[in-house]
Amino acid sequence: MNLKKPSFWDLSKPNFLSYILIPFTLPIILRNFFFQFFKKEKSPNIKTVCVGNIYLGGTGKTPISIEIKKILDNLNKKSVFIKKKYIAYKDEINLLKKYGEVLEKSKRVEALKIAVKNNYEAAILDDGFQDFSIKKDISIVCFNSKQFIGNGFTIPSGPLRETLSSLDRANFVLINGKLDINLEKKILKKNKLIKIFYFKYKPLNLEKFKGKKVFCFAGIGNPKNFFELLKESGVNLSNELSFPDHHNYSNNEILNLINKAKESNSILLTTEKDYLRLSTKNRENINYLKIDVEIENKNEFIKEVSKLI
Repeated sequence: MNLKKPSFWDLSKPNFLSYILIPFTLPIILRNFFFQFFKKEKSPNIKTVCVGNIYLGGTGKTPISIEIKKILDNLNKKSVFIKKKYIAYKDEINLLKKYGEVLEKSKRVEALKIAVKNNYEAAILDDGFQDFSIKKDISIVCFNSKQFIGNGFTIPSGPLRETLSSLDRANFVLINGKLDINLEKKILKKNKLIKIFYFKYKPLNLEKFKGKKVFCFAGIGNPKNFFELLKESGVNLSNELSFPDHHNYSNNEILNLINKAKESNSILLTTEKDYLRLSTKNRENINYLKIDVEIENKNEFIKEVSKLI
């Protein structure tokens, strides 16, 4: 069962709940500390590009993974997506499959061996920054400028898988949002050599929804960011409903959403990830927002990636 992210995670400063939960963060902190010393698998026959995060969910790593695939295609590099097998994350798998082959195993290192056997030149790890079994050629950590690191505490006291100090293992930081010098200073303080780039989402099918009332729902890492993107794009939201990340919608929930949208004479709209979790029947009365990623200074980013790939 997926749970909604606690609201206190994104407070500017930790509150009393964060401090009470500190003892429960220790297993994660110790796990990350000791696992980094384990032997890392590195194949000379394939390059690995890890797109991950330290803030749990909603940072844009899957769209960035897809953008990396497009960049590698343009560089004539035969690449494949690698995902750790989780039944609940089939939405991400289905989305990635629209852009290339996905190798899915309980251990990423096993999927990497298959990629080598199939003569792929590059493997794109959608998630896996905390997987210390693979030595990565490129590590990209994604953030959303609106949440950044939340209250700065580790799960369950806060939204972080690791502290900001983990950026010393990364080559790039990609920030979904606008230029933020203070945020950059915090990042560069942990790794002065890291390359920072910004990106934004570009809605591709807005014309279907502009000038109409839209009832919006989402079960992603940060649904609020999705709703704000729609508003900033000029979409008139009659209502918005949030569900837990990777939520598995029941038929009754979908029927209820359809009825509510009809009552307000609205189009029912969700994210592409949510749409891909729905059954074929439930998709009939639901639209999804198709997005693309725009990386600022993209040519410079490609140039930097090319040096390592």
